[in-house]
Amino acid sequence: MDWTALWLTLQVAGCTTGVLSVFGIPLAYWLARSRWRGKFLIEACVALPLILPPAVLGFYLLVAFSSQGLLGRGFYNLTGGTLPFSFPGIVVGSVLCNLPFAVRPFAASFAGVDPRLIEASWCLGVSKPQTFWRVTLPLAWPGILAGVVLTFAHAVGEFGVILMLGGNIAGVTRTLSISIYDDVQALNYQQANQTAFVLLVFSFVTLAALHAWGKRNWMT
Repeated sequence: MDWTALWLTLQVAGCTTGVLSVFGIPLAYWLARSRWRGKFLIEACVALPLILPPAVLGFYLLVAFSSQGLLGRGFYNLTGGTLPFSFPGIVVGSVLCNLPFAVRPFAASFAGVDPRLIEASWCLGVSKPQTFWRVTLPLAWPGILAGVVLTFAHAVGEFGVILMLGGNIAGVTRTLSISIYDDVQALNYQQANQTAFVLLVFSFVTLAALHAWGKRNWMT
């Protein structure tokens, strides 16, 4: 096991989950409650990484974040650094790639909250922000937790975007999935099999736990 790659993978997945939890919940709530007719365009943008090949997304991010790209020049002017082939860069790529795995479950959980309960809270004089924290969020919490776990699990196995945007730099951008790719390229199938088996078990346990959690909440 490449322990450096494992630690880096957990860091990327943790940062990705944290960012999407902070920014994805408000976006999901707006998607679930907004009546704007053009909302479908935002929904399409959120869901795009589900069908867009990760290499395509990684390529366009690489172009946008390059020294000649608008975003790349802006980031350099602000920080003096570059996003391609760096840890912040692969975190940004992971966030965009995992956006639908967080926002869609979040939005579904918010949409499942009975609007009559929200309206009752408003009628009792509770403000909209307080209603969100006291009524909507607790009722939507099971779906939000499922989205958080799913986002973390998917970010652990991300490959295409990270390879395209971050390359293969040990200790900087080399995650477990890229470590497997390197072992296969070096014909080190035993090491690749060990790492792949760890990810397989992790993925299966995560999905089994999510299904068990969902069944438990459905029964109660």
